[in-house]
Amino acid sequence: MTQTKPPPKLDTVAMEAFLEKEFPQVFGAGKTFHVEAVEHRFARMRCRYDPRQLRPGGTISGPTMMTLADTGLYVAILASIGPVALAVTTNLSINFLRKPDQKDLLAECRIIKLGKRLAVGEVAIWSEGEPDELVAHATGTYSIPPER
Repeated sequence: MTQTKPPPKLDTVAMEAFLEKEFPQVFGAGKTFHVEAVEHRFARMRCRYDPRQLRPGGTISGPTMMTLADTGLYVAILASIGPVALAVTTNLSINFLRKPDQKDLLAECRIIKLGKRLAVGEVAIWSEGEPDELVAHATGTYSIPPER
C-alpha cells in the first residue's frame, strides 16, 4: 500500500516570493540561489555558478555549499509546514566529498523527521551534469517555533 504525499504548503512560485520578501539580501536582485522544485518534505535547489564563489585552488567555496544546504533544508521544511520565517537552524554538519566543477551546483534536500518543534534533514549536492558524483553531503536540524 502506497501513501500519497500531501501537497506542498508553498509551491515554487510562492516559495521564491516568500524568500525574496524575507531574505532580500540573498534572494533579491542578482540572486544565485534558486528553488527548482518543492514537494512535501523535499526541495531541489540550484546555486548558479559565479566566479566570486571560488576560493584559492579554483574550487567553489565551502561557505557557498553550506549556504546551499542550509537554504535547501529551510525550503523543504517550509514546503511542509508553511511560511514560518522564524524556523531556524540549530545544527548543520557537512562533509565535503570532492572538488566541485566550476559550474552550477544542484542540491536535493529531504526531511527525514518532521516534528512539531524540530525537523531533521539531509542534503546531497553535486555539480550540474554529474548527479552520481556528490561533492558534498549535509545533515541539519531546525527548530520550529510554537504556533501562537
